[in-house]
Amino acid sequence: MEQAASPARDAIELRGAHVNNLKGVSVDIPKRKLSVFTGVSGSGKSSLVFDTIAAESRRLINETFSTFVQSFLPRFGRPDVESLRNLSMAIVVGQERMGGNSRSTVGTATDAYALLRLLFSRIGEPRVASASALSFNDPSGMCPTCEGLGRRSQLDAEALVDRNLSLDDGAILFPNFGVGSWFWQYYAKTGLFDPQKKLSKYTKIEWQLLMHGGEQKVKLGTINSTYEGLVPKIKRLYLSKDIEGLQPHLRAAVERVVTFGPCEECAGTRLNAAARSCKIKGHTIAECASMQVSDLADFVRALVDTTAAPVARSLAEQLDDFVHIGLGYLSLSRESSTLSGGESQRVKMVRHLGSSLTDLTYIFDEPSVGLHAHDLQRVCSILLRLRDKGNTVLVVEHKPAIIQLADHVVDMGPGAGVEGGTITYQGDVAGLLASNTLTGKHLAHKAALKRDVRERRGELRIEHASLHNVKDVSVTIPKGVLTVITGVAGSGKSALIRGCLPQQHPDTVVVDQRITRGSRRSNIATYSGVLDAIRKTFAKANHVEPALFSANSKGACPECKGLGVIYTDLAFMDGVISACDNCEGRRFMPEVLEHKLRGKNIHEVLSLSLRDAQGFFTEKAIKPMLAALVDVGLGYIALGQRLDTLSGGERQRLELGIDLGAAREGTEVYVLDEPTTGLHLSDVRHLLGLLDRFVDTGRTMIVIEHHLDVIAHADWVIDLGPGAGRDGGRVIFEGPPAELIGQTSLTGRHLREHLQP
Repeated sequence: MEQAASPARDAIELRGAHVNNLKGVSVDIPKRKLSVFTGVSGSGKSSLVFDTIAAESRRLINETFSTFVQSFLPRFGRPDVESLRNLSMAIVVGQERMGGNSRSTVGTATDAYALLRLLFSRIGEPRVASASALSFNDPSGMCPTCEGLGRRSQLDAEALVDRNLSLDDGAILFPNFGVGSWFWQYYAKTGLFDPQKKLSKYTKIEWQLLMHGGEQKVKLGTINSTYEGLVPKIKRLYLSKDIEGLQPHLRAAVERVVTFGPCEECAGTRLNAAARSCKIKGHTIAECASMQVSDLADFVRALVDTTAAPVARSLAEQLDDFVHIGLGYLSLSRESSTLSGGESQRVKMVRHLGSSLTDLTYIFDEPSVGLHAHDLQRVCSILLRLRDKGNTVLVVEHKPAIIQLADHVVDMGPGAGVEGGTITYQGDVAGLLASNTLTGKHLAHKAALKRDVRERRGELRIEHASLHNVKDVSVTIPKGVLTVITGVAGSGKSALIRGCLPQQHPDTVVVDQRITRGSRRSNIATYSGVLDAIRKTFAKANHVEPALFSANSKGACPECKGLGVIYTDLAFMDGVISACDNCEGRRFMPEVLEHKLRGKNIHEVLSLSLRDAQGFFTEKAIKPMLAALVDVGLGYIALGQRLDTLSGGERQRLELGIDLGAAREGTEVYVLDEPTTGLHLSDVRHLLGLLDRFVDTGRTMIVIEHHLDVIAHADWVIDLGPGAGRDGGRVIFEGPPAELIGQTSLTGRHLREHLQP
């Protein structure tokens, strides 16, 4: 390890960390400084910062509460570390999208709406009883018709069934109501209907009972149960919840049969008549909440001379923080579930800027995500503000602009997975630049402008697109080339490309930023789909059934049920995880492991790295997917590695590799939403090579991206802007990157500065 200087005395002292792939890491992290953790994805950054430092801080904080209170708090096991001293309370500001609850908005998530309600209750006319009477989440303020949701749903009953079929033939078309399912039995096995009779032959009474019948007691076999019609049942099960929280197949089914529209009573404002009548300078609270935050800040600032001056001043300061952090284009009424991961993280930042607490440890997970180069300086200033208030700021990051801001850098590596887990450098940025580490070599990298661009092989035309701030935009996207969509956050990129393009061209495949949430039983092989082919290959070679080679089926170890470990719940104490003694962590029964394929059993095959597995398998049903996963930089990961052990960057690349590796028949147009998320500077080159290979096979690749290396590598660039929110939503440039650098736009200026001299 290269060492620049001895660590400061006042430091977080960590010794002998063995969490995940960490190989006995010891490090001193200076307190009340800004420390940035770098390294390739999977090198151990998250294991060190989140799974060790943050986890131990939170565990120690939780231990200060009574045993009873601890039972309601999240549990953090003691990390595998010899010693960890001088910790302060850790606040983790991650990239997780904010909750999918329809009642959660930007305003409620940051308390800005609470201040706005207080302001209206003080000086609004006519006066309201209290601030709660202006809340759409309080019975005294919510619209009684939509109960504060602002929208009503209309269910198309005819789309739920096929009248030409009987219940036995699968007349109910909604998921979870298929023939043989538990819900299906309520209609086919309770004696209320003839299951062999076509629905088209039902009498009016039978049809009414099937579709709209009220609750009544029925006998389902030997079980007493309650029947209700198909429409009220689906409304209760699925429409009473926020559809964003449903599983993808259920969400798609709901969207197929349900039409959503604004509530007729409140016109989408969520509030009752009394709340809607209260105004300040002619504006209702709903109108203020719908304003762009930058406009609302100006409106509130004009009220500081009123009797509610303290409230107005506090609200204006918080709204100014939104603008300062680059979120001035949002509105307080924007549902938090619609925010991107980067926007969610910055909204969380706003909550901490005005805090009077000091000497905390703030931990950020790649705060540059979703930000245009122009907006990065705003995030940089926030990190410095938090540090200068006397806090310790730890940042996991890949972007040079934030790395160069650091007081202290810890570079992990040298590789990923088993090839990482050590500290390759720690010290200041100057020392990192002079080091021979992978990060040091790439930190001062300048992109080369692509001048020999591909010729288009057709066109995709978007006509009169209108969504969010995109208003009546028409644009041509060339086919058969790599097109990059750029613009500041909030300029309309996602609305145009993820919203309008698939509407007008349904065959478009969108690979988005969704994060894979794996269970203990989900691994690379199962999630990518190659395990089915692997099981069939083993079965054919050994003349047995494929189910034997599944740890979730007949081949599973009976002791640990195929998990490989035993989870022991110790009630109020931390649970204990131990390797299964019966299978020694191999997950399968001994007799299954006797069956081999080319000298290896199923456990040994699943233990192979993806790169080694690619060389091991010759089967056509397996090789393409393995090749794609290796191509996106996951070659070091084991074929059977659990999904819940992957880092954020690894999960993103897994999704990318699966979608691209599947090579859907007939699919030509792919949209990638910020595929560089979580990628080290060196990995971006591999991604560009992968995109080139796919374009060279005739596909059209459309990438929404801020990374300047990707923009410089494009064949065609479409720049949206010029600003965000109402100041965006327009196409301000179309052409090759060589022409973009001559533009005065924000993207053109930053690309010009980033290029090789």
